[in-house]
Amino acid sequence: MPLTTPRRSALSEQVIAALRHQISSGEWPVGSRIPTEPELVEQLGVARNTVREAVRALAHNGLLDIRQGSGTYVVATSELAGVMQRRFADADPRHIAELRATLESSAAKLAAERRTERDLKQLDTLLARREEAWSSGVAEAFVAADATLHMAVVAASHNDVLIALYADLGEVLRDWLREDIGKELTPAAYMDHGRLVEAIRARDGDAAAAEAASYPYLCHPERLTDGTDG
Repeated sequence: MPLTTPRRSALSEQVIAALRHQISSGEWPVGSRIPTEPELVEQLGVARNTVREAVRALAHNGLLDIRQGSGTYVVATSELAGVMQRRFADADPRHIAELRATLESSAAKLAAERRTERDLKQLDTLLARREEAWSSGVAEAFVAADATLHMAVVAASHNDVLIALYADLGEVLRDWLREDIGKELTPAAYMDHGRLVEAIRARDGDAAAAEAASYPYLCHPERLTDGTDG
């Protein structure tokens, strides 16, 4: 009789689901190191082999990166996000900028039409945090705060498909922003997002779309040229 692959145990599936939830919920953000194997064994009350199998499965699916001697780190928020990051790691910066502008412009227009008072409070809070991150002078903190604000704009569109797609592309877009800004914050890297939030508040879809569409091209436009004269 031909050999068959043993079905993964229900317990292992439960552990995978629990770890995936920690990642997708933001409890373990991208870039963070997850608890050690002994800590996970204690937290979950399962055998070491079960934890190890779950971690390896999520690493295989692109959510985790097992680094010998350092630990295991979150690299994507979903299987599709991991695929996206690997697929577009070497993409032309112009194309990433165009994709970001297209998605965020559409989302901002919808957000202006559909935003709730709760959405506005969230946008105001995240805009303030973005300003604080800029004032801190720490580039990575600013990238995280900026990305969170943009995700909130997309969330205010109340289009579940657009929200999920943008979230899966999130690390690709953060990598682009991280590269665009560089290791140090400079005046050229600053972009005012107050006008975007105010356009959404005023339900001015055209203004919101125009603001969002312009951001990918303001920071370092020389990175977006193709080297031709035309």
